[in-house]
Amino acid sequence: MMLKYEGEWTIESPQDRRLPRDNGLVLKSPAKLHAIASSMRQVFHFKDKPLIVQYEVHFQDGVDCGGAYIKLLSHRDDLDLTQFHDKTPFSIMFGPDRCGKDYKMHFIFRHRNPVTGLYEEKHAKKPSADLNEYFTSQQSHLYSLVLYPDNHFKILIDQSVINEGSLLKDMSPPVIPPKEIEDPEDTKPEDWDDRIQIPDPNTRKPLDWDDDAPRWIPDPTAVKPLGWLNAEDPFISDPDAEKPEDWDDSMDGNWEAPLIPNPVCTVAPGCGEWTAPTILNPAYKGKWKPPMIPNPNYQGLWKPRMIPNPDYFEDPHPFRMDAIGAVGLELWSLTPNIFFDNLLVCSDEKVAEQWTANMWEKKQPRIFLKLLAAAGKRPWLWGLYVFTVALPVVLFISICWPDKRFGPPDQDYYYKKTDDPQPDDPVDPQRNSNTQAFSRTKDGCT
Repeated sequence: MMLKYEGEWTIESPQDRRLPRDNGLVLKSPAKLHAIASSMRQVFHFKDKPLIVQYEVHFQDGVDCGGAYIKLLSHRDDLDLTQFHDKTPFSIMFGPDRCGKDYKMHFIFRHRNPVTGLYEEKHAKKPSADLNEYFTSQQSHLYSLVLYPDNHFKILIDQSVINEGSLLKDMSPPVIPPKEIEDPEDTKPEDWDDRIQIPDPNTRKPLDWDDDAPRWIPDPTAVKPLGWLNAEDPFISDPDAEKPEDWDDSMDGNWEAPLIPNPVCTVAPGCGEWTAPTILNPAYKGKWKPPMIPNPNYQGLWKPRMIPNPDYFEDPHPFRMDAIGAVGLELWSLTPNIFFDNLLVCSDEKVAEQWTANMWEKKQPRIFLKLLAAAGKRPWLWGLYVFTVALPVVLFISICWPDKRFGPPDQDYYYKKTDDPQPDDPVDPQRNSNTQAFSRTKDGCT
């Protein structure tokens, strides 16, 4: 069944435009399917050059549930982009996706089984990095995928590697199937004993063990409080309640007044039938079971025998997947206004670096704004900022401070050490000996 793609796409400027004439592709319709595709200028063949894919995504209104991944569509003679849909064959699917607390960074490639000719999707392992920030920051982020002819891959966000591995070792299910598999026709023998422990057959239940003894019993020492009103009900019908005028007995049943607490019981210890509180039964032991002992006939955990895998094959070059001829976005999102920009598919890393410098890096906030944004998410950084700024200031002040900072000139510590001779103090000879090697500095620095 063909899905119905009713979502609207527009070309417009970002909400926080930082560059003139900076327009991009925007997903506009919430909770609707969107699909759009375009042919590449040149078909990319997976041979001896790497594949580099990168593009910018800005969740301008945040994102609660939705994807922003792209599909690199397989090159085919019958590829009709006007009929692009979810079943259109792709070689690679790559990009961010979120629903609730589940954050994903997709990298999927379709691998052709050389034996059967059938295709199977291979998924990259989940990155260990925390992806929450990239979905909640409401800033533009650069998503990059690099595939090398030696089967190595790298996934980057904002030029930082968040995942990398090998197409041969780090995909699920693995590209190369196991050489051996469990025999589907092998069955477990009926007399196979895989019980690690068994009930001790030599033990008997004690004669005084009562399996039926209740866990709780009425407290035999409890006494009904004096003044307890057995004949009074704890709750009575509200005498002031009246049957609603619109009450229909045939539709609503017989009307009964709501119950209220019995006012007589407010001055008594209690009303109604008195029952003693329950306590734990000292004779309770529960259901008797014999103790467990090691099974002398234990044969271990049964496993079917292994046989050669009839579907086994070797493919040392999964990088050599189907050529790419177009790029498509087939998405659904609960949140609109997802901004896409600066999509690049190439085979030269230097070209990608220059493209990033000319496009993405120029739109990034200045370092001061980045520091403020980081402190907003991690308040403890304010302490680090203050310490980093204050420490050199304090050191500078302690070394190069005007001479009057030490107090009035009649104090000993007002003077700094110097080799220049100082005049004697005719009033205080002791001061002469203490300050003989000290003098004031003129500029506050020594």
